[in-house]
Amino acid sequence: MLKLSRMLTSSLLVLAVVTAASAGTLNDAVDAQVEIEQAAKRSQQKIDNLYDETASMVEQYRATLQQTASLKAYNDQLDKLVVSQQTELGTMEAQLRNVETTQRDIVPLMLKMIEVMAQFVELDAPFLPEERQARVVSLQAMMDRADVTLAEKYRRILEAYLVETEYGRTIEAYKGKIGEGEQSRTVNFLRIGRVALYYISLDGLETAYWNQDTKQWDLLPSDYRDSLSQALKVAKKQLPPDLLVLPVMTTEIAK
Repeated sequence: MLKLSRMLTSSLLVLAVVTAASAGTLNDAVDAQVEIEQAAKRSQQKIDNLYDETASMVEQYRATLQQTASLKAYNDQLDKLVVSQQTELGTMEAQLRNVETTQRDIVPLMLKMIEVMAQFVELDAPFLPEERQARVVSLQAMMDRADVTLAEKYRRILEAYLVETEYGRTIEAYKGKIGEGEQSRTVNFLRIGRVALYYISLDGLETAYWNQDTKQWDLLPSDYRDSLSQALKVAKKQLPPDLLVLPVMTTEIAK
């Protein structure tokens, strides 16, 4: 009986050892499996990160290719512009050389134009004498000014010629003086283009016309007073245009 009891005790001890060993092995297996799963999870995370980085790099690569293509097209266009500008620069240099030559030629021409205008004003009928002479003097002074460009000088001369040309296409009434010193008096002038120039005294009793041949005023008969008075009102836009009967001096051409 005692022997049987010892054998049973020994068997229980062996079973306990085996059970403990099996439990240890199972825990180790579980730990190993957990470690494997964690390692796999870390690997998957690395793979996901690498995939994201790769996708980002591919996107950057595509964007870089697109930007490179755009820059190439832009550079090609710039090359064309540079070639065009170089051609234009050569043309401008040639034009500048021509401008220098033109300036040397045009200055004497402008001086001559002013001189001709001065002579024309002096020999023309004496309408608006102060205004017209002042314009000529202004042009003469302008030619000596360094702060006025050549183009501006030429423009002002042409403008003065246009003003003189316009006188031949308009009628005008204005007040002015005739005579000098104590003989000077104010009258109403009537200019009809460059065809005729008249005056009528302020009291309306005296009328005269400019004789271009004799360079003096010739008195008109009293028959023309009403016509001249009406013409003055038409010129001042106080009356509508109407048929006027006025004397006009004609110059006979010698045969």
